[in-house]
Amino acid sequence: MPAESEGRQGKIDGPPAHTREAQLGCVFTQTPVDEDGYPVRDQASTTYTGALETAEEFARRIYSEAWQRGWGRAHKKVVIGDGAEWIWNLSQQCFPQAIEIVDLYHARQHLWDLARKLHPGDDPAQKHWLLPPLDRLENGKIEDLVAELRSTPAATADIAHTLRIEADYFNKNANRMRYPAFRRQGLFVGSGVIEAGCKTAIGRLKQSGMFWTVRGANAIIALRCHRLSGRFEDYWEARRA
Repeated sequence: MPAESEGRQGKIDGPPAHTREAQLGCVFTQTPVDEDGYPVRDQASTTYTGALETAEEFARRIYSEAWQRGWGRAHKKVVIGDGAEWIWNLSQQCFPQAIEIVDLYHARQHLWDLARKLHPGDDPAQKHWLLPPLDRLENGKIEDLVAELRSTPAATADIAHTLRIEADYFNKNANRMRYPAFRRQGLFVGSGVIEAGCKTAIGRLKQSGMFWTVRGANAIIALRCHRLSGRFEDYWEARRA
């Protein structure tokens, strides 16, 4: 079950949404792996839910969606997130038995952003610096990665602060970054499904000239989530009832 949040502006009558965060989650089931051992989502099993709302409100929303989809019957339960602390707080509150996984691509992005800060404007130096940290990340050697970041020389106080923040990030999420162990279990280590959902359900609210209220934005998000989830007719049936 991947989850993520994204700031979006909010149309229609009511108070303006301004830059409230749009929360989006999805639930899917997975039983097979392909011939190369990569996990595969069950066909037509992915459903989305989201709104412009607080983390607490979203917790109730995603909890309800997961249990309606059969969370309690799942043999193995997984929560995939982008590393935001609120997601893990939600996971531990609502899904305490779940395996927690930090999306590998977000974790990689942390290292790429750090490389750009350490070697601004120098692509070859960035790529050279990245080789050992990325290797440690891919192989789940997070303690070695943290030690390397803590020992990296810093040219300025700002860079030293960034190194501490990133080292703490990886240290705090170490057990959520055991990617080889997750792959051996046939689990997803990336949340591409939620990235696609964000672009379709949330991203289109931010096109040029669009201004939304919370009520208006939530109506559009609900409509798009139902369409992505294969529940488009259910959405309209509920409103005709």
